[in-house]
Amino acid sequence: MAEGRETHSVLMGYILWIFGFTGSERFYYGKPVSGTIYFFTLGLLGVGWLLDLFLIPSMARQADRRFHPGPLSYNVAWILLTFLGPLGIHRFYMGKWLTGILYLCTAGLLGLGYIYDFWTLNDQIDAINGAAGKEGP
Repeated sequence: MAEGRETHSVLMGYILWIFGFTGSERFYYGKPVSGTIYFFTLGLLGVGWLLDLFLIPSMARQADRRFHPGPLSYNVAWILLTFLGPLGIHRFYMGKWLTGILYLCTAGLLGLGYIYDFWTLNDQIDAINGAAGKEGP
């Protein structure tokens, strides 16, 4: 874990696990391929969903090692994406005002941008947090 700060919360993982048959917790921890598989198979017909109950702590540790902490909270961004994604609120949070307005006017580019962000949100935040960490005082 960089700088001793967690980027991805175990608690948030368990909250998203409730909706795990959609792959939510997998997307959150930076595993978009398995998240997509879970989405289309209802959590591997529930078996993968139950398995994730035990895997969430290790997925959180892996995400903490992989992604940079910084000024943007992964948890806030994921809550905004999950519940307000088609409105682009998560994009406003990340400082991406033009695409935020575009999402707001087009329902997340007719849902395609919303899906794209499920695949790439962690990397988008990581790039912003990584750049902020390199600027220094």
